Amino acid sequence: MSDNPNTMLIDGRRVEGRGGSREVFNPTNGKVLAVVGEASREQAHEALAAARKAQPAWAAMAPLERAAIMQRIAALITENAEELARIVVQEQGKPILEARGEIGGAAGFFSYYAEFARRIQGEILPSDARGEQIWIQRVPVGVVAAIIPWNYPAALVSRKVAPSMIAGNTIVLKPHEETPLSALYMAGLFEKAGVPAGVVNIVTGSGAEIGEALTSHPDVNLITMTGSVPTGKRIMATASANLVPVSLELGGKAPFIVMDDADIDLAVRSAVTSRYMNCGQVCICNERTLVHHRVYDQFVEKFVAASRSLRLGDPLSEQTDLGPKVSARELEKVERIVEEAIGAGAEAVLKGGRPDTPPVAGGYWLTPTVLTGVEPAMPIMRDEIFGPVVPIMKVADFEEALAVANDSRYGLSAYLFTNDFSRIMRAVNDVNFGEVYINRVGPESLQGFHNGYRNSGLGGDDGVHGLEAFLRKKTVYANYSGKSPVGLMPYGG
Repeated sequence: MSDNPNTMLIDGRRVEGRGGSREVFNPTNGKVLAVVGEASREQAHEALAAARKAQPAWAAMAPLERAAIMQRIAALITENAEELARIVVQEQGKPILEARGEIGGAAGFFSYYAEFARRIQGEILPSDARGEQIWIQRVPVGVVAAIIPWNYPAALVSRKVAPSMIAGNTIVLKPHEETPLSALYMAGLFEKAGVPAGVVNIVTGSGAEIGEALTSHPDVNLITMTGSVPTGKRIMATASANLVPVSLELGGKAPFIVMDDADIDLAVRSAVTSRYMNCGQVCICNERTLVHHRVYDQFVEKFVAASRSLRLGDPLSEQTDLGPKVSARELEKVERIVEEAIGAGAEAVLKGGRPDTPPVAGGYWLTPTVLTGVEPAMPIMRDEIFGPVVPIMKVADFEEALAVANDSRYGLSAYLFTNDFSRIMRAVNDVNFGEVYINRVGPESLQGFHNGYRNSGLGGDDGVHGLEAFLRKKTVYANYSGKSPVGLMPYGG
């Protein structure tokens, strides 16, 4: 057992990793923030075994008992919110005001799902036989393997753990290897809240090694993952060997449609927020802006001015609007995307990039880039950017905007700014995305359903529909007649 707070949580004990170690970098200055031990494959399997052992007793608890523990977790997250927010800033790079919002969301998931202690319902149906009822119960799936990315390293822990707990499951969660500190800190809060040993396990390590060890194990009953499309496809292929259900929230290429009757100032402010929050590292970010030709010049002028005015700075400062990219690798990827777009004919009306004088030396800094002259077939209009870069395309009318928006292999979030009710209803019916925001931007609400179409994933998170992934149905034929039903036609295999 270890007293190091940056250690894994397996079966109620803090343990050092036996699979080597990894440096965690602070994206603000590029310096090593911590050195974290990583699990071996055997430790990943030990965590699953602990979860399997703990699950029957956890499921047998009254839901209100589970909810009471979850409310204690929510209270502890709130009590330690500032420290946890600063950990998020230091390992991930988002501005402190955004990090505080993330921690509020992390607490909110536990308090919200705790309320389902009295809301998980079954069904009673009439039977074809006398003296019999058919019961359809919602029961825990069992053991959950969860994998989360680096862009929301605290909130996504809660998004996976909270519904798992209230449903009566146990869980093994792997944070991203570049941002494990928030999850490991939260492991300590789970201990303080009195979570029984094995109910929540946190293991660190690479996706290729530890992620694969979790998702390929036959003792897993559900895999829930937020991350990239290639990783999601690998997980589906791996899960198929054991016929394990998966819930995947993957990439996005959100269209942001602005019509000629929109409130332009509102649209500009919203487009800026949606594109640049968390340095553009959000799956629901405005990834391609489609503006009606009548207001195109006005929108571009105001958007460029607003982009230029953003304050790049130390993310621990409350005056900062834009922090660093999460890593040098991610920074270089966005630079390549911009150069390729310009080479393909896009015009940089605001050419950002690495600042001559960075706010903090050594960090992974990028200033905003705004591109015009883009065409739907260009890679920058089709591939996820995940950075402070905005392609803006002029459209002739709503029909063109709708066609361009839907012509995507992604289908997570879409935005429409208009005051025309007929256009609003067309968007409701014809925009083929899992989430549609009208005259507003995200974040999504706890009680909603965060789900994508096409390559943006399957399944989803949040609300009652997100909880459904963590439950499975059991059908009971309860015969109380004292006689065996006869003469019924068999349908099953």
